[in-house]
Amino acid sequence: MERYQLSKGLAGDILAQAKRQGATAGDVGMVEGESLYVTVRLGEIDKISQSREKRLGLRLFRGTSSATASTSDISQAAIDKLIDDTLAMASATAPDEYSGLPAGEDLVCEPPDLDLVDDRASGVGVEEKIRLAREAEASALSLDSRIVNSEGAEFSNHLQRVIYASSLGFAGEYRSTMFGLSVAPVAGENGAMQRDSWYSMKRKFAELERPEVVGQKAAQRALRKLGAKKVTTRDVPVVFDPETGASLLRHISSAVSGYSLYKKASFLFGKLGQKIASDRLTVVDDGTMPGALGSRPFDGEGTASRRNVVIEKGVLRSYLLDTYSAKKLGQRSTGSAARSVGGPPVVAPTNFYLLAGPYAPEEILQSVDEGFYVTDLIGFGVNLVTGDYSRGASGFWIEKGKLSYPVEEVTIAGSLQDMLNNIEMVGNDLEMRNRTCSPTIKLSRMTVAGN
Repeated sequence: MERYQLSKGLAGDILAQAKRQGATAGDVGMVEGESLYVTVRLGEIDKISQSREKRLGLRLFRGTSSATASTSDISQAAIDKLIDDTLAMASATAPDEYSGLPAGEDLVCEPPDLDLVDDRASGVGVEEKIRLAREAEASALSLDSRIVNSEGAEFSNHLQRVIYASSLGFAGEYRSTMFGLSVAPVAGENGAMQRDSWYSMKRKFAELERPEVVGQKAAQRALRKLGAKKVTTRDVPVVFDPETGASLLRHISSAVSGYSLYKKASFLFGKLGQKIASDRLTVVDDGTMPGALGSRPFDGEGTASRRNVVIEKGVLRSYLLDTYSAKKLGQRSTGSAARSVGGPPVVAPTNFYLLAGPYAPEEILQSVDEGFYVTDLIGFGVNLVTGDYSRGASGFWIEKGKLSYPVEEVTIAGSLQDMLNNIEMVGNDLEMRNRTCSPTIKLSRMTVAGN
């Protein structure tokens, strides 16, 4: 049986066939990808897997009723069945006045080249990738005799091709690559064990941190936790390192998501244009940053990617919206639609980050006479409806502007509203290591609950 190659032409043919069969509108998403994962533990290959996939997703409308389905069988018979089944489901679905495709003027006209692909890395073989994972783990294990074990090191790479077309006449595609290297060593001393990790993730293979650097950073992070103590409950300044600061930003991105807002399940509902944070806080979601991990030329509905200033000097300027949530809220899409091949659009950030401030991390620590420096957060004790925040944490106690000793088994608590308003200092150490990133940030006061 003949199987088609994924292409914009095939997407157009599918939409034309669906229209002949009664669809009033529709869109097609196609993904073609290759992935490789190599995991080593204590120098031996623990797991290696390689996969290739082709998937085709179809969303069809009959009036304001719609349905979505997908297939990995790209043959004419499978496509015919996919169209029939999707139309049948759309006919059985209740009408929704807010459903539909984006406005034609929101579609990207000329998809920009965002430098998302590393074609030069195609010559890097599996043996080289195994070597990198082994070297990262060996570097961690050799740094200090107190590194006594390893949960393993992993090298991964992904190549993806995305095609999207709609009955509005839009058809676009782009390719992207991603490479990752990580290691998780275990430190031990006097019967106590501590684990930590470090990773590097980039679009370009050559931009990954060297394996010895990844290993050493991971080992240092595990070693610094040894001898951790508990503290008594008190209200003190709290400093979030960049990793835990990014966790706080993820709560913000969820709170400004259109789906949380139209359901009134966000403490930021109705706050557009109002001051909701310290004027030191400017938060941006930017899908147009060249080479960044969350960048893309267009979103899951063909809407042009853009730079959205979400919070500007403490004022909430924008939500993150796809077409559906924008219609529900009486606004326009912000180009924030994400899409799995077999599902409808959802809202998701692209490159979501807190703008860097003027302070070196050392200056931030020096400003704290007694406080808590957070390096790890545990649990999901955040209520986006009320803003209540309570999470397990570990890190270091700050005394007279310096990290004094490691701390574990404490809880930090407050409200997201107060936390945003209590941001006193923002670091200059922003690094776009992931899709959501933060520099070091200092909050004037939170409750640290311990003994």
